[in-house]
Amino acid sequence: MAVLKYEEIAEFLRARIAAGEIAPGATIPSGRELAEQWDVSRATAIKAVDVLRNDGVVVAKQGTGFVVTETPVARPAGARRAGSARILGGMPFLRVGAPDWAEPPARVAAALGLTPGTKALRRVRVLQLPDGTPNSCVEAWFPPEIAEVSPRLADTNPIAEGTTRYVRRQTGRGPAEGVDITTVRLASETEADRLKVPQNTPVAVLLHTAYDEQGKPLVCEEGVTPSSLFEQVDTYPM
Repeated sequence: MAVLKYEEIAEFLRARIAAGEIAPGATIPSGRELAEQWDVSRATAIKAVDVLRNDGVVVAKQGTGFVVTETPVARPAGARRAGSARILGGMPFLRVGAPDWAEPPARVAAALGLTPGTKALRRVRVLQLPDGTPNSCVEAWFPPEIAEVSPRLADTNPIAEGTTRYVRRQTGRGPAEGVDITTVRLASETEADRLKVPQNTPVAVLLHTAYDEQGKPLVCEEGVTPSSLFEQVDTYPM
């Protein structure tokens, strides 16, 4: 499925922000500047900015324009749980292969409420550190009732508006509660290959499940991070 021009512009800006080229608090190019740079109408450029604004990546600042948000608004599966903005999982990533239908691991199937043998749509990505080395590998599993009515989840092209907003638009369902379970184990052969570490390296595994207002699962993500890179930060009143 072809990516629309405004989605391409939004994804380009999102990638620059994730890579640190546009820092939190910095102003993104104006609609006029984007229109000139991309040779599109100003309306198309403004629509691209609206995608980022609606997804919480940028906010309007009077007299300045749109600036990159500094507020943590989502949890990046497998990486730091605090202090990361909702931009491509908090850091740049590489998509691994093409999305496919497969039977998920038992704990993922249980989180999604799937019976044994039921397949779900799998999307795999590797989150990267600033120098390009792997930080975490993440498998996102979408249950059939979500994936079948959200065809772009099965496409290799990026979803510029973000999967959460796209699923909400397709299904009318959005996340109301998240459940995170962190465990430790040794990396599998596949995980070790994705993370470029020796097999059986100790890893932290963050299983994140998002539920809608009715308590039905929308997605289950399993993020795997080498123990040397995993950090969980919790802040609470005392």
